[in-house]
Amino acid sequence: MKPSPPPPTGPGTGSGLDVVQARASPSPSSTSDDDRDRKPTGDHIDNAQSATSSPQPNSIMDPSRRALVEKTLKRKLDTRCALFVLIYIMNYLDRNNIGAARLKGLQDDLSLDNQQYATCLSILYVGYILMQVPSNILINRIQRPSLYISLVMLVWGLISTLTGNVKNFGGMIAIRFLLGFVEAAFLPGALLILSKWYTRKELALRNAILFCGNLISNAFSALIAAGVLSNMQGVLGHAAWRWLFWIEGAFTMAVAISAAFILPDLPTNTRGFTEEELFVAQLRMTEDVGEADEDSKDQGVFDGLIMVVKDWKVYVLMLTFTAYVVGLSFNAFFPTLTETLGFGYVPTLLMSAPPWAFACAFSLVNAWHSDRTQEKFFHITGPIIVGLVGFVICMSTLNTAARYVALFLQASSYAGFIVFYSWISSSFPRPPAKRAVALAMVNAFSQLGNVAGMYVWDLKENGYRKSYGIVTAMFGITIVGCWIFRVMLVNLNKKIQRGEEDAATWETRPDVAEQTVKTERMAGDVDVTRLKSGFRYLV
Repeated sequence: MKPSPPPPTGPGTGSGLDVVQARASPSPSSTSDDDRDRKPTGDHIDNAQSATSSPQPNSIMDPSRRALVEKTLKRKLDTRCALFVLIYIMNYLDRNNIGAARLKGLQDDLSLDNQQYATCLSILYVGYILMQVPSNILINRIQRPSLYISLVMLVWGLISTLTGNVKNFGGMIAIRFLLGFVEAAFLPGALLILSKWYTRKELALRNAILFCGNLISNAFSALIAAGVLSNMQGVLGHAAWRWLFWIEGAFTMAVAISAAFILPDLPTNTRGFTEEELFVAQLRMTEDVGEADEDSKDQGVFDGLIMVVKDWKVYVLMLTFTAYVVGLSFNAFFPTLTETLGFGYVPTLLMSAPPWAFACAFSLVNAWHSDRTQEKFFHITGPIIVGLVGFVICMSTLNTAARYVALFLQASSYAGFIVFYSWISSSFPRPPAKRAVALAMVNAFSQLGNVAGMYVWDLKENGYRKSYGIVTAMFGITIVGCWIFRVMLVNLNKKIQRGEEDAATWETRPDVAEQTVKTERMAGDVDVTRLKSGFRYLV
């Protein structure tokens, strides 16, 4: 069958979305001798080879073939990335199970006063902050991020297990610092990997699925803790809270081993995908913003960091997100807040689960609608307002039923937190090195909010009324910060519309531009310049 001619380029042709509708194989004249001489070498191909090798079956460029390949690609990818959810569950279980252990004697057995206990909680975030940016710089430069995530998880599982052997305040401080230092690699690394595979219109929902691991962990950690703490007291002469760390840490290490074989790597070298699927994966990311999703070969290790430091957008996000995290600090004290309802520790742990299950469902719906409408601001601030209502209820009454309903509303505020992460990714789309550092820097700086939040909930009187007043103020600051950032992005989009590209877009290195042209021409010889000029920030 003869290949169909390439679609016309120039003012009359469509945008990147139109390219998908009118995909055609390149004619022989549009393929260089160098391109024709290259041959695929299997499922594992590097960037240059995937871009310059002749697209094998002509049908890959046919719209129906493209749709079929993309459907298969996303099905495989969603299946493998589902493991991120389980990893995130273990990430939060190992970080936050200290709260449940406190209810069964950890604080008394280690002779910790309230200030020392708060310090044990907050020291984790010191290590967490220090490691995030260096880790994401590293994971962006390696070819097998799945192995890196697996190794990191194995180490933090071991550290979590050793928490059950702690004997005093000094030991707990050391173990919590190391746990945060190692765990820091996971979340920004997972977000970066997802952003290398999913387009901006798909990312919020996938981030929501990932963060369901966080929300589910809040639900099931209480159930797991209830089972362990109720049945393991005195087994082999050890306190039940020690068994909680040993059991959960061992399970984390088991999951870590499977991660090396299941998690995806990059759209250029991941096992288990055909060359067609890998090519379409790269093509999707190029079409999304009009540029290949790769770093320049002459780019230095710290170039991404330098680019982020020079970009004013990151500072607005850092301050806004930090206020948001302070507002969400009730998470670490959720069993304690549930205890204010007046029940015993087992009913308290069981009643802590339903609010997070509800929040998980609400977050998925909110993220799905955000992707569908390509809107961010109201999908972030809406859940925040729901959480504010919960805070006000808890400040206004000690009624048991009303306060329990308020816990559902508070947990629902996490739905905006999830969409916020996709807003970070879409606001720093290229190059990947800049996106990697932006994700890590905003997330790392925001952990200062967790450090501060550990002390916010030391104000116990009247059902933590003063504490709720503080987080209410933080949510108010978050809404204002999101509005300011939205106004900034709207102004940038207006500048792009007027053709002031230097004020609103990013510098494209020559080798990246060449890669972009090759990828797009293999897919139909389109006008790449117009694809990039069609980019708009999501607001």
